Amino acid sequence: MKYAENNIDKDSSQDHRGCPVQDLLSRLGDKWSMLVIVELANADNNCLRFSELQRGVSGISQRMLSTTLKNFERDGIVTRHLYPEVPPKVEYTLTERGQGFLIPVKNLVNWMTNEWPNIEASRQSYDNKTLKK
Repeated sequence: MKYAENNIDKDSSQDHRGCPVQDLLSRLGDKWSMLVIVELANADNNCLRFSELQRGVSGISQRMLSTTLKNFERDGIVTRHLYPEVPPKVEYTLTERGQGFLIPVKNLVNWMTNEWPNIEASRQSYDNKTLKK
C-alpha cells in the first residue's frame, strides 16, 4: 500500500469514546464546519462578515451558521468582532489555532483532489457489482 509509511501512531489511534477528542472530531468533521473553515481560509486576512459567510457556504441556514461560528469561537478557532454600528457589523476571523487547522484541512483537500478519480472508479465498480445481483 502506498500510504504504509503514514501509519498513525498507536497511542493516538486509541478508542476515544467518552473522550473530549470525540466531541471535537465530530464538530470539526461535520459538513458545515469544513465548508465554513474553507470559506474563511479563502478570504482576505481569513476574515469575513456573517452575511458573506452565509452567501459563500451554499445551503447553510442562518441558524446553522450561527451555531457553527459560536462553537468555533468557543473552541478558539475563530474570533468574533462586533462593530458598534447600526446595523451591527460582525466579522469572524480565523485565530492562530484556526490557521493551524488549515494545515490538515489543506492536506485532506489535496488528498481528496488526487484520489477523486480513483474514488469515482471504485464507486462505479461497486455500483456495477451491486446492480448485477
